[in-house]
Amino acid sequence: MNKKQITSGILCAAVTAALLLLTPAIRAQKKAVQPKAFDAASRPKNLSDSALLDLVQRQTFRYFWDFAHPVSGMARERSNIINYGHETVTTGGTGFGIMSLIVAVERGWVKRDTAARFLRKMINFLLKAQSYHGAFPHWMDGATGKTIAFSRKDDGADLVETSFLFQGLLCARQYFNSDDPAEKEFRGKLNWMWPDIEWNWFTREGQDVLYWHWSPNNGWAMNFAVRGFNECLIMYILAASSPNERYQVPASVYHRGWAVSDFFKNGKKFYDIELPLGFDYGGPLFFSHYSFLGLDPRGLKDRYADYWEQNRNHTLINRAYCIDNPKKYKGYGENCWGLTASDTYNGYAAHSPLEDLGTITPTAALSAFPYTPEYSMQALKHFYYNLGDKIWSEYGFVDAFNETQDWYAGSHLAIDQAPIVVMIENYRSGLLWRLFMSCPEIKAGLKKLGFQSPWLR
Repeated sequence: MNKKQITSGILCAAVTAALLLLTPAIRAQKKAVQPKAFDAASRPKNLSDSALLDLVQRQTFRYFWDFAHPVSGMARERSNIINYGHETVTTGGTGFGIMSLIVAVERGWVKRDTAARFLRKMINFLLKAQSYHGAFPHWMDGATGKTIAFSRKDDGADLVETSFLFQGLLCARQYFNSDDPAEKEFRGKLNWMWPDIEWNWFTREGQDVLYWHWSPNNGWAMNFAVRGFNECLIMYILAASSPNERYQVPASVYHRGWAVSDFFKNGKKFYDIELPLGFDYGGPLFFSHYSFLGLDPRGLKDRYADYWEQNRNHTLINRAYCIDNPKKYKGYGENCWGLTASDTYNGYAAHSPLEDLGTITPTAALSAFPYTPEYSMQALKHFYYNLGDKIWSEYGFVDAFNETQDWYAGSHLAIDQAPIVVMIENYRSGLLWRLFMSCPEIKAGLKKLGFQSPWLR
């Protein structure tokens, strides 16, 4: 699930030729310029709320621009690439990164034509990359497109990661809608690839549920039937929304698969806050983020829940738990909260009130901006002004920290960084929600599954 690229530039022939035109005296003055080490202590202070949001979004976006794989443009899994290899890129993290690129264009950090050419390069790479019944693996080689195994038997299709990727690609299709040749090429090739995903293959011979993985080497050995409530709602919506009726799944897959589990309906109160769906206390906060980067929860309802209420209450419960702090961890409080999956001092964990190791992950509170803007701003100011010397970096906030253990991550993860950019933008302008919900296929799929939304009127 996962930034810090070590870039070594290669002088191109044109630059070399230009240098030869310099006089010997001038050339003699040329010295290799070493990149300056990032100095968190010199970060701007006393910013307005708007300026702080601008800074956090822009700095975090750099992960997906400065650190993108040079061949494919795909997002690297994580910054500490020594553990994963320089070529490992992530499918789902790339989808989230595409959404952050749209924000960058809209806010003027990247020129539209530059971004369009970047996406054209990426879509041409994906067309040649290994896929399985139209679905991509979790990891692939960013130079060749060949699958890199995520685990011993997870060496084929990953339908959830593919869904995260296409959530981003569809937003980009709606945004890059001009007659510019690069934009037209991107849209055309995406519209060829998107109907090619065989969603119904992943029902494993017609079961009323979607399976997460399939491998040509290991078949269905992972045996992971995806049932809610968790981060995978977007997969079911895309599977019902496919423009290719041959590969669509029926509504029964959603109602009898996704919505049938021991941890789907909840209805209990935690800290006097009712939780409609999911695990007790709501689980890690990424459940309220990943599917909702594009899927607009405002007014979104089906027979099971009001998804705005679900996501807001989930966030409030998570924050209330951190304020309560039953395990008495250092640092927890009104301004320091947010439990979700991330690195931690002894590895990686899906942090939640039921799996609390004392680790706070900035993406948790910051990606909740649409749900709890006042509380998320309190957390942001604390992270930036009070803890920034330890957790602010060239790519925004580090992945996580644990004050009890005096541990501060040196890493960044793609799937944690991008939601910060995207959800802050959804809070500020609703941009990504507007784009995704404008897709005619998505509207049709939501209606098919029985959803209500202001976008469906």
